[in-house]
Amino acid sequence: MKKTYTIIMISMLFLLAGCKEAGDVPLSRFISGKEDQANTVAKAEKQPFPLTGIAGEGDMNNRPVAVILNNHPAARPQSGLEQADLIYEVLAEGGITRFIAIYQSSMPETVGPIRSARDYHIELANGYQSLFISHGWSPGARQLLESGKADYLNGLFYDGTLFWRTQHRKAPHNSYTSFEHIKTGMLENKYEQQMKVEPLLFAKERKHEEAVSAHKVDIHYGSDEFNVTYDYDPGQKYYTRWNGPKQTIDENTKNIIHIHNIFIAEMNHKVIDDQGRRKIDLLSGGRGLLLQEGTVLETSWKNKDGRILPVSDGEVLPLLPGRTWINIVPDLTSIKIR
Repeated sequence: MKKTYTIIMISMLFLLAGCKEAGDVPLSRFISGKEDQANTVAKAEKQPFPLTGIAGEGDMNNRPVAVILNNHPAARPQSGLEQADLIYEVLAEGGITRFIAIYQSSMPETVGPIRSARDYHIELANGYQSLFISHGWSPGARQLLESGKADYLNGLFYDGTLFWRTQHRKAPHNSYTSFEHIKTGMLENKYEQQMKVEPLLFAKERKHEEAVSAHKVDIHYGSDEFNVTYDYDPGQKYYTRWNGPKQTIDENTKNIIHIHNIFIAEMNHKVIDDQGRRKIDLLSGGRGLLLQEGTVLETSWKNKDGRILPVSDGEVLPLLPGRTWINIVPDLTSIKIR
C-alpha cells in the first residue's frame, strides 16, 4: 500500500512539473476549478455604467464631475470631450454656446478650456449630483454656489495651483485642470468622492417605429461659428458633430467625437441684463427631438429630478448605450432636418 501511495505522489509531481514547463499553470487549476470560478466572477462583476449603459470594470460609484467648457472658436478643439458621458450645450450671452461636460465612467487626464458658470449650468449639473468645475461665475451663479447649492471648484481661487494656463492659447480661452488636481481639490474640501449614481434609462435597440429618417441635422444658434451640424454614419452607427465647417475632435487624442444619442430641447430663453445674460426655463417642459441611429422622433422633454429627459405620453424614452449630447435651444424652428 505504501509503495502504491509513493508511486501516485511521484506521478503527480511529474504531472505538475510538466504543466509548469508548458506554461506555468498554477496549482489552483487542479483544485476545484478555482481559475474558472475566478473568471466567471470577474465577468459577472462587469456592470453597465449608469450614464452610458456600457459595461466596464471601473468604479460604478465614482461621483460625477461637471465641467463648464469653453466653445468659443479660439478655444477649439477642447480637451476631454471624448471621455464625457453626457454633454449639455446651451447658450451663454449672444450666440455663444458653452458645454456642461459630465464625467463618470471615464476621466481625461487634462480637461479644458474651462469658462465661467451661469446659474442654469449649476441646475443642470445638479441633476447628476456632480462636483461643479468652472473658472469664474455670473452674479446668479455665484449666489447659488456660495449658498451651498453645489460642491464646487472655481479657477478664480485656484489659478496657478489646481488650474493652470496653457501657452498655446490666450486668456480667457486657456484655463485647464486635470482629474488628479480635481481629486486633490475634493480631498482638501472634504467633498464626497463616491456615491450611488441613479442610472439613465437605456435599451439595446431603438424602439421608436414612428421615427423618420434624418441623417443630417442642423441647429442654428445665431452665427456660423456656433451653428451645429450632426452627421450620421450608418456603418458605424454614431453621429459626428461639426461647428460650422470644422468637425468636433478631442485635442488630447485628436479623435473625432462619436455621439449615440442627441436630444434637442426647446426652452424659453429671456435676456435679463445689459450683459446679455439669460434666464432659461428648465422646469416647464416642452417640445423636443430625439435623434438615434439616423432617425428623428418628435417628443417632449421633462425635468425629472434635475435631468432633462425625452418623454412620450408621460413616459421616459430609453437612450441607446453610448454618449449623449443634449442641445438646449430657444426655438425648434432653428432646426433643419435633412
